[in-house]
Amino acid sequence: MKIFEYLPELEGEEALYIRELMEQMHSDSRETFAKIYRARRKDPILMLFLALIGLFGIAGIHRFMAGQIGMGILYVFTAGLCVVGTIVDMINYKNFAFEYNRNVALDIVQELNL
Repeated sequence: MKIFEYLPELEGEEALYIRELMEQMHSDSRETFAKIYRARRKDPILMLFLALIGLFGIAGIHRFMAGQIGMGILYVFTAGLCVVGTIVDMINYKNFAFEYNRNVALDIVQELNL
């Protein structure tokens, strides 16, 4: 199965993970999954950009976008854990986004009962 037919923008670990999930689906389910996943996933570059804003503006925006409200509030009140947390998130932005996207994919699979 070629994942790039459905989700050409995926790369690396995310592409491998989604391909593994989609291999177990029928073609109709793959198309539905791909449409929903594309709408809900967060692009790693967006997460990097939002973390970068945290260095010069309001820290923690990327945490709010990832659904981590508690960590977002902590970042706001501690200036990104004294900037160190924001820098770490900028370095690990791909893993940060992949963790969020993996949870989104699992939620979609459960919603579709695949």
